[in-house]
Amino acid sequence: MKQILHQMVQGMIYFHSQIQDREKSKISNQKSAIKNGFASYNLPVPTKLGPQPVSASRVSISQLMEPAHANLLGNVHGGHIMKLVDEAGALACMKHSRQRVVTVVVDRMTFKHPIKIGDLVTITAEVSYVGHTSMEVEVSVEAENPTSRQRWHTNTAYLVYVALDEKGKPVPVPPLLPENDFERQRMEQGAARQAYRLTQDEQTELQRSAKK
Repeated sequence: MKQILHQMVQGMIYFHSQIQDREKSKISNQKSAIKNGFASYNLPVPTKLGPQPVSASRVSISQLMEPAHANLLGNVHGGHIMKLVDEAGALACMKHSRQRVVTVVVDRMTFKHPIKIGDLVTITAEVSYVGHTSMEVEVSVEAENPTSRQRWHTNTAYLVYVALDEKGKPVPVPPLLPENDFERQRMEQGAARQAYRLTQDEQTELQRSAKK
């Protein structure tokens, strides 16, 4: 009987030591990841994805505008709206690619209507065009007076993001699947917009080289 109890105790000690070793190894790996700039969230590594519909990337963010968001005249700072636009665009691209993303281009943003304190701002974003590792996203901003229910479309912007792997390297993104004629036409226009951006980049580099 004593021998059986002794074996049971030894087995329990071994079992707990194995658990401790695994936990130590996990903590060590997490510390190493954080030290190298990549926090570990135990996310599954995405497999190769097929074409993704536009609707799968759609994101909507709503926020009530408060005094901290506005200037002395009561108008909300454009920079705060741009921050929300960037966040919504990034989320849409993360949903499409299942990867981390970084902003690389923000097209011109023109505010057609002021946004006031107390307005409810709703930002809708969805992927509109994809390249090899890049994604263009269309972001629409609307403001609403919650009491009168009056709504204004304040602006639409296009932003471009690049998908990155855990080492910070660009990775291919899934093709985009348009679901109607509007999305199909917008995707064709997105290819033209991207070609124009690349042309502008080349011209900028030539101008910089000429100044040297």
